[in-house]
Amino acid sequence: MQLLRSFAIALSMYSKLPVPMVEWNEKNMKYAMCFFPVIGAVIGGLQLLAAYVLTGYTSCGRFFTAVVMTLIPVAVTGGIHLDGFADTVDALSSYGDREKKLEILKDPNTGAFAVIWLCAYFAAALGLWTELPAGQLPVVACTYVLSRSLSGISVVTFHAAKNSGLLKTFQDGAQKKKVRVVLIIWACAAAAVMIRLSVLSGVAAVLAAGIIFFYYDRMSRKQFGGITGDLAGYFLQVCELAMLAAVVMSSITFVK
Repeated sequence: MQLLRSFAIALSMYSKLPVPMVEWNEKNMKYAMCFFPVIGAVIGGLQLLAAYVLTGYTSCGRFFTAVVMTLIPVAVTGGIHLDGFADTVDALSSYGDREKKLEILKDPNTGAFAVIWLCAYFAAALGLWTELPAGQLPVVACTYVLSRSLSGISVVTFHAAKNSGLLKTFQDGAQKKKVRVVLIIWACAAAAVMIRLSVLSGVAAVLAAGIIFFYYDRMSRKQFGGITGDLAGYFLQVCELAMLAAVVMSSITFVK
């Protein structure tokens, strides 16, 4: 029952998927982060299902399909990670000191840079989805599991920038060593499936995820003194876009 409660907490926090209400106490939150990648599996599965229906039973074009693929993660998560992305790019664009950046992260107002970069993010995602070969969709579907595995690993491994907040609550409540092992298994399994599906595209996507993870670690320590929930969401969004770009770029055929 405790694992089911942890499962419900993970889904209720990081998705809009309907789950029973459970009490958010230390006991129930111990293993919540272990189930974070499940949300990624749901997103990938829904994209595969949507692509099957749209391409097999409708006359929808590539652009409409790309729009659907782009919006499925937003619909499942409710945009919680995009919110972190927006807050983080606002903070980074301020070029203020560490305290100023952390203050911007807490500000509920949306700045101009957040709007600009959100538009750029969706434009890039739409463009990449339009160019993605249909046969590479299963590889991309697995990236949502890998990104959440890495994000979860950062939560139970990296230093927190603040001594309060939702991320700190998850850190304090988690059985860090056990959760880290489970998330590493999730990450390795996702990477293995991606490479098995397509060696070139899978390796490219995994390398992209690794590079962004390294950047996330360095940037968060240098700019913020550690990670926050917003930074974890920022990493997830950038990581997924980078992996999508890697799959597309590895599939491009250059002409003379």
